[in-house]
Amino acid sequence: MNAKLASPLPPPAETLTVEFKSDRARLSDKELAEELAALANTEGGELWLGVEDDGTPTGLHEAHRELAGLPGMVAARTLPSLEVTVDACELAGVRVARIAVSKSTGMEVATTEGMYKRRRLKQDGRPECVAILPHERRSRASRFGLADASAQTVAGATLDDFDPLERERLRQSIRQYGGDRVLLELDDEALDGALGFTTRIETGTRVPTLAGLLVIGRESALREHVSTHEFAFQVLAQDAVAFNEFRRFPLLKALDWLETNFRPYNPENELQIGLFRVPIPKVDMGAFREALANALVHRDYHRLGTVYVRLDDHGLTVSNPGGLVEGVTLQNLLTTEPRPRNPALADAMKRIGIVERSGRGVDKIYRGMLRFGRPEPDYSQTDSNGVALRLATVDADVVFLQQVVEQESKQGGTPLPIDSLIVLAALRKQKRLDADELAQHIHRDAVHVRHTLERLVEAGLIQSFGNTRNRGYTLSAEMYRAKGEQIAYTRQAGFSGLQHEQMVLGHVRHHGDIRRNEVVDLCHLNENQATKLLKRLKDEGKLVQHGERRWAFYTLGENVSI
Repeated sequence: MNAKLASPLPPPAETLTVEFKSDRARLSDKELAEELAALANTEGGELWLGVEDDGTPTGLHEAHRELAGLPGMVAARTLPSLEVTVDACELAGVRVARIAVSKSTGMEVATTEGMYKRRRLKQDGRPECVAILPHERRSRASRFGLADASAQTVAGATLDDFDPLERERLRQSIRQYGGDRVLLELDDEALDGALGFTTRIETGTRVPTLAGLLVIGRESALREHVSTHEFAFQVLAQDAVAFNEFRRFPLLKALDWLETNFRPYNPENELQIGLFRVPIPKVDMGAFREALANALVHRDYHRLGTVYVRLDDHGLTVSNPGGLVEGVTLQNLLTTEPRPRNPALADAMKRIGIVERSGRGVDKIYRGMLRFGRPEPDYSQTDSNGVALRLATVDADVVFLQQVVEQESKQGGTPLPIDSLIVLAALRKQKRLDADELAQHIHRDAVHVRHTLERLVEAGLIQSFGNTRNRGYTLSAEMYRAKGEQIAYTRQAGFSGLQHEQMVLGHVRHHGDIRRNEVVDLCHLNENQATKLLKRLKDEGKLVQHGERRWAFYTLGENVSI
């Protein structure tokens, strides 16, 4: 515990990570341990002891005046033992305690009485602590990679629940999608064992696993034994429902059914590029298949919920129950090592050939969008309860596609790396960026970004401008010329860092001051570039800053002549 009396202000209200607890009647050790375990089992946070639910500080009970023993008490009453940090604080003339606890990144924390709790938000937005139910514990274990639900046996299921027709579909899929052909040489029993579809129990009897039922189980068996499995295909046209079907098919049949029903809504044009005819679908079918497979394979099968495939006037959305697994974030989707929620099922689908053997299926989704000059896949609606992927169905940029195809042809048909496509897409949208800004787009370190940029410069797809310190990048003159946008290229490439500086200083000389938004308009920069330019001029003493953040403006420094 910190001995020094701190004086921070508590948050104005309780949240998922902030809890207020009155201590006027002495909060019991049992309740205190439960509340801290609930915080740890959610997102971590702070418990303010001696503060009422409305945020009013009323002080600590006499029994809690000495806080030195509180961390030990919490550790002794929780399993595994929680480590907390306790600070004494002075609020409104009374003494309270701020108890901080980190998020548990392994097994759930229980009290020594065997109580498991977590925090959640009620419908009115206020937080509450509730018991963790058994299926939620299993779900958490799979999210943290502590258990594999798809490798477990399914109570009551037998080998008779396997469908011979689905087993034949499995063998056909291995041939069609280029799966592991060694599997085709195995008999049914050996095939089931190789793919993890069965396991032997203590009596020596083979019984189905969840992965086995999901891939080759009868639909009636799935309805009876895997109630969480369901998917839907919906088509909405101008808010009218054109298609709306819910199914519980085994996974290979599900993928075939979804693709068959999606194709009529996915018109395709062709573009002649040299000797090649390049198809331009509304949605790239490779990206479509990978998105479907990811949703069905990586969903949380401990949760009730439906995998939705929804096409509307603006795009295709594929969503599934269960958020991203621990260690995977929206910022590292393209770079993190594969972490499947259901490893046994994911491995089986890889060997069949349905999903990427490398585990980098998200690259295929990105490629299916960016190659056609369309926006990046949008995962912004993803949260702890589910993953939502949206693919915009805007018209393809055929000139951009042509440039990409021609470059790939020069490389002997080798596809452009996904990082290169992301760089080209970012420059196409934002016109001019530096290496640090591009690193944020591809989520890579500076060395990797530099190599990517060097390859694109050598290929003639982008150009660099400025010195090493202030180097920026744009699409090449050839790329702009192909789109008939020579003036736009001149605007982006024609201004060096020195010219930007002189334009800003000239504006201040004539008008007395300048703001960041004016720099953006004047020099055709984005906000980040304008901020960097103003900071450099301020550091060099050429400008003086007045005000902060959005209200900041700049005047000439003393060493700059008027």
